Amino acid sequence: MDPDVREKLRKAGKINAEAREYGKGLIKTGASLLDVSDKVEAFILKHGGGLAFPTQISRNDQAAHNCAAHEDKTLFQEGDIVKLDLGVHIDGQVVDSATTINLGEKKYDELVKASREALNNAIKTLGPGVAVTEVGKAIQETIESLGFKPVRNLCGHGIGHYIVHAPPSIPNYNTGDQTKLHDGQLIAIEPFASTGAGLIYEATEAEVFMMVGKKPVRSMITRNVLKEIDTFHGLPFTTRWLAIKFSLPQVNFALRDLQNIGILRAYPPLIDKAHGLVSQAEHSIIVGEKPEVLTRSRE
Repeated sequence: MDPDVREKLRKAGKINAEAREYGKGLIKTGASLLDVSDKVEAFILKHGGGLAFPTQISRNDQAAHNCAAHEDKTLFQEGDIVKLDLGVHIDGQVVDSATTINLGEKKYDELVKASREALNNAIKTLGPGVAVTEVGKAIQETIESLGFKPVRNLCGHGIGHYIVHAPPSIPNYNTGDQTKLHDGQLIAIEPFASTGAGLIYEATEAEVFMMVGKKPVRSMITRNVLKEIDTFHGLPFTTRWLAIKFSLPQVNFALRDLQNIGILRAYPPLIDKAHGLVSQAEHSIIVGEKPEVLTRSRE
């Protein structure tokens, strides 16, 4: 890996870890989901990072991709299992991490532990030439040993320049995939542990979007909104970012138009099929003989 790229990733990782710990401290019973999201994003920007994707805060049976809406009124409730997932970039060099906060009964500490220990055990398997199925096997065995199910249709991933999700997929169970990791490769490992089905489905309403192509656009409103979307360099964004510069009706019109044209893809919240509780843990890592965990807290 180019030394300049590695240093940018290290800087992004430090900001990400600090923002994650800051966000964890904000997530309490009665706190506002929108307020926490805004504060975490402001922290990242204040400390010199770019937003690789909107802060995602998913609760209970939501595994991932829940994002605060414009003027969201959601408050954290006693009993919530909260996933905080955030991405930071420096000049397009992206890192991604997540953690789970238990606002519920102490017995659910074991659920939080399952994804965290699965992540730690998966990291121990890493090295050049290791097959991704070995990573998945470590995750599966750890989560199942604690009495939970790995979420099989979610996975970790490679990371690229201005790209959050790139090949290879890093499975959360033993798939038999013999794709080999290589020295200097940037990946994110993100185990999800579930008390329910261990399978997720997409909800209907999305607040996270990403450009997937370029085509001619007729509407002046849509063209103006698209100019703002272009400033995100192809990274995921959210409705409330656009609502800073445009009215919400204009934003909603443009987003519908761009999806219909095939320029945007929506990313709705991902829900456990049996509505079980889900925990998540994630780090971004540079593969090597000694893997470098970029997003580990320095505390």
